[in-house]
Amino acid sequence: MDATRTIACLVYPDVMSLDVTGPMQVFASANVERRRQGLPAHYELLLLGEQAGAVPTSAGFQLVADAQWSCIAPGAVDTMLIPGGAGVQVQQQNGPLLDWLRGAEPKFRRLGSVCSGALLLAEAGLLDGRKATTHWADLDALSEYGAIEVQGDRLHTYDPTSPEAAHLFTSAGVTAGIDLALALVEDDLGRALALSVAQRLVMFLRRPGGQTQFSPMLAAPTGTVARLATLLEWIPGHLSDDLSIEALAAQAHMTPRTLCRLFNQETGMGPGQYIERVRLEAARNLLLDAQASIATVARLTGFGHSENLRRSFQKHLSVSPRDFYQRFG
Repeated sequence: MDATRTIACLVYPDVMSLDVTGPMQVFASANVERRRQGLPAHYELLLLGEQAGAVPTSAGFQLVADAQWSCIAPGAVDTMLIPGGAGVQVQQQNGPLLDWLRGAEPKFRRLGSVCSGALLLAEAGLLDGRKATTHWADLDALSEYGAIEVQGDRLHTYDPTSPEAAHLFTSAGVTAGIDLALALVEDDLGRALALSVAQRLVMFLRRPGGQTQFSPMLAAPTGTVARLATLLEWIPGHLSDDLSIEALAAQAHMTPRTLCRLFNQETGMGPGQYIERVRLEAARNLLLDAQASIATVARLTGFGHSENLRRSFQKHLSVSPRDFYQRFG
């Protein structure tokens, strides 16, 4: 466990700075925590560019590449991260970089992307036949690579229990790269140290990879139909009420058939699915704030029984309410 692992991250013009610095800070903080425990640093951090030297980011400031990626022996790199950013489209046309990634991939123990960096892995053909995700705004672009099973409703695809998903993986937008890095640290150094890192960074230990990218309450459209928009605003304050299709239709002063049609048209899902998502989001917030017991949360958010809440958590978040609270509450 004490052998140093090299964590390398690609940098290129107009890279998203947080895609680079967020995950790399997690590994750096893991080194700090180990030193506090009287242990040696576990990670060596390296930025790789087309050339060594300053690289402009999309934020306007520069990062400094330690070395050229073409001069690095891939076998010396434990984990290689490919960040996203406005400049990724130019890099998708960078033939030498794509060739280097194809040749280096089998030699990395782990190769992963952050945000739209998945498009670079896709262009290299490395995601063919695999599950992959990226920032929600780039899902359509990733879907153009027909051989990839795109999973837009998750934070990352890393899974240490799967040989394939432990070697090559992707993550969603920006801060999901931090969740990914914490998952890698937990797998390398254990849950206790990953928790220490998360606490130092004032973060959750880590959100499960299968957790949704964004809140359905935040994503709810304003809608072009005033009655539906009003109903969507009314729902979060009445989660413990009868929210059956018939009750919602009566509240919105429309027929159940019209209600279902408008829900699918405006939200991309039926009324029942939408209500479950909003209730789930409310339950998550209550558990995060430690405002009530699981049974009380289930009642307040309209799930009724804690078993119904557990099933919804497992279905959408791949974690039980109790585990969710213990990790994040």
